[in-house]
Amino acid sequence: MSANDLPGHACQLFAADAIYVTIGVNSGEGLDLPDQVLAGDIYELEASAQPLRLVMTRPAGGADPQVAAGSAVGVEGQKLRTEARYTMMSAGGDKVEILLLSIGGALFALPLSPLSAQLDYTLVKVETAPEETRLSDLICVSFARGTLITLATGAQKPVENLRRGDKILTRDHGPQPLRLLPRATVRAHGAFAPVVILAGTLGNSGDLIVSQHHRMFLYQRQRSQGLSTSELLVQAKHLVDDEKVFIREGGAVEFFSLVFDRHEIIYAEGIPAESLMVNDATVSRLPPEIAQELQSSFPGLTQVQHFGTEASRQFLSEVGPAALFSPAPRRRSPR
Repeated sequence: MSANDLPGHACQLFAADAIYVTIGVNSGEGLDLPDQVLAGDIYELEASAQPLRLVMTRPAGGADPQVAAGSAVGVEGQKLRTEARYTMMSAGGDKVEILLLSIGGALFALPLSPLSAQLDYTLVKVETAPEETRLSDLICVSFARGTLITLATGAQKPVENLRRGDKILTRDHGPQPLRLLPRATVRAHGAFAPVVILAGTLGNSGDLIVSQHHRMFLYQRQRSQGLSTSELLVQAKHLVDDEKVFIREGGAVEFFSLVFDRHEIIYAEGIPAESLMVNDATVSRLPPEIAQELQSSFPGLTQVQHFGTEASRQFLSEVGPAALFSPAPRRRSPR
């Protein structure tokens, strides 16, 4: 690594053949190069598949990343090549993008969102020359700079002004000390462009700007058919209607995550949203220096997700995002 290179980043990937076709023309074959796959085939991640740790350099000046020391795949100094971007759809309607990487002649699959073992995923899109994706920016982040976080006292403070030990109000466990506040600045493009939820849409007091996979906590007074609970966790990107909720492309965005002893529901701009859930999958997407700190503070990396129903893309498509938005305040009739 040259003196001009920034600290390396880590992410989690799988051997490409650990994701294989269960139903389709290429039945039994693993994920392969674009000219070897066929849209419509149904894939599955092997139950025994073990995630592999890739540590890469973050070169300055737009150079290609290389394998860095501490990586479980490749050899230090090898270049990483993005061969393709695949879009897959689960039976529940959730979309997963997977980057196909070539490292030293071997193929690896890097999911850009969680991929569950032994679930069916249909290949719906193949990009043979995918738009540039900065692998070094695969960081698990959540709130944008300026987001107001509710303290235990009821006062609100911009997320960037929080400090370790600050008591934050949580929905289920009252005041809880903030353990860590990872931050990262990324290019607001593609999967890294933030979601903007305009003030009032979910009852939020101000515009709420979060990363696309960050989940909002929504409570339905009447449980919807097909849902096991009235408490919903909804990824911000699933709320996009391009009017009240939209993705903002362009420029850069500074993101902050809040880490507690448990996975918590906190209040951002006055409405409930999740904290960073600490487990191996999320930690693997953090810069190594932050990951090491988390591993030291949270041995085992076994935080359990907050109770609630993960709203599927299919459910949200059926009801529409607007069904989850807060009703507009009624105006008083003039006397």
